[in-house]
Amino acid sequence: MKSLAIAFKDLTHSFRSTFAIIFMFGVPLMVTGLFYLMFGSLSADESGFNLPPTKVVIVNLDAGDPQAGQLGQIMVAALQSEDFASLMDISLSPDSASARQLVDTQQAGVAVIIPADFSTSFTDSQSATRLELYSDPTLTIGPGIVRSIISQFTDQFSGIKITVALALKQAESGQIEYAQIESIIADYMAASQASADPQSLIESVTPTAAPQQNFMLTLIGPIMAGMLIFYAFYTGVNTAMTILKESEDGTLSHLFTTPTSQTEILGGKWIAVGLTVLVQVVTLLLVSRLIFQIEWGALPVVALVALAIVCSASAFGVFICSWLKNTRQGGLIFGGVLTVTGMVGMMDVFTGSPGDPRFGFWPLITPQGWASRGLLASMNGAAVSQVLPYVLALVAMSIIFFIIGVLRFQKRYA
Repeated sequence: MKSLAIAFKDLTHSFRSTFAIIFMFGVPLMVTGLFYLMFGSLSADESGFNLPPTKVVIVNLDAGDPQAGQLGQIMVAALQSEDFASLMDISLSPDSASARQLVDTQQAGVAVIIPADFSTSFTDSQSATRLELYSDPTLTIGPGIVRSIISQFTDQFSGIKITVALALKQAESGQIEYAQIESIIADYMAASQASADPQSLIESVTPTAAPQQNFMLTLIGPIMAGMLIFYAFYTGVNTAMTILKESEDGTLSHLFTTPTSQTEILGGKWIAVGLTVLVQVVTLLLVSRLIFQIEWGALPVVALVALAIVCSASAFGVFICSWLKNTRQGGLIFGGVLTVTGMVGMMDVFTGSPGDPRFGFWPLITPQGWASRGLLASMNGAAVSQVLPYVLALVAMSIIFFIIGVLRFQKRYA
C-alpha cells in the first residue's frame, strides 16, 4: 500500500508540470497535426470518381428530309438531354470552321459535325453518311466518352433505316400519314436510349482484393503511431530520472530513513513510471482517434499492444536510468541513445508497413522497433495471434530491462 501511495504522489507531481504535459501530449499531437495540415488538401476529394464534363460543340448542318424529318435536330436534342449533362457540356456552333477553331484554341474538347445529308441518308437504303468528330489531341478520356456516346447513335442507324423503310411502306399504303414518320423515328430513338444511360458508359469499381483506403489515414496513422511510441519511451526515461533527481536533492535518502522499506520506496517509484506512461499512451490513443479519426484496430488487439508498449517503455526507462550517475547525463541519453534507438525502431513507420523487407531485422534490435511493428499490425487489422509475437518480445525485453535496472538501483542504494 505504501508503494502505491508513493506512486500516486509521484504521478500527481508529474502531471502538475506544464513541461511534462506538453512533452507527453502536446508535442506528439502537434507534430502529427502539422502533417495533417500539410497533406490534408491531398485528400480533400475522396468521395469517389469525379470526372468533369467534356466541353462539346455541335454543328448541325443537316438539311432535313421531307419524309424522315429533321433527324439531325433530334440527335442534337438527345445529346443535350439531362442524361448526358454530367458527361458533356454542350454548345452549338453555326459552321464547322468555327467549331474546329474552338477545339484548336482549347475552348472545347470535341466538335461534333453533323453532315447536311444526315436525314436524307435514312430514306435511301443505298446511301451512307458520316459524322465527324474533331477532338483535342491532348485529351483522352473526354473524347473517348463522347465517341462512345455518338457510337451508340450511329449503331442505331440500321434500326432507324428499317423503321423508316417500314414507315414509308405504311405511308404509301395509306396506313399512316407521311407527317407521322418523324415522330415514329423519334419514338424509336427514345425507346433505344436505355443503353445510353451514363451509368452504363462509365462504371467506377473498387476491386474487392484492394479496398479503397483513406489517404490521410494511411499517412497520418503511422506518423501518430511513431510519435506515440517515440515519446512513450522518452517519458519512461524522463519519469525514471526523478529517482536520480530526488537522490541528488536528498529527498530519496530522507525517505530511506523512514519506516518504509527501501523496496517499497523504489517499488513505488517504478510503479509511478509505469502509470505515467500508461496515462500517456491511453490518452494519445483516444485523443488521436477523436481528432484524426485513426483506426487503431480491434480493441483487444490494440489494448494488448498498448500494454506491451507501456511495459517496455517503463522498464526501458528504469534500465537506462540505472546506468546514469546523475541527471546531468540525461541530456546525452535524450539526445543520443533515445534518439538513435527511436529512429532505428521507427523505420517501419516511414512506410506504414510492418516487416518491410527494405529494413529487415534492424528495427528489431530496439524495443521501439517491436512496438512499432505491433502497433502498425494492429492498425492493419491484425488479429491477436498475429500481434502476439511482437507483444511477447516486448514483454521479454521488459522483464530483462526491469530486472537489470532494479538490481542496479538496489545495489546503488544498498
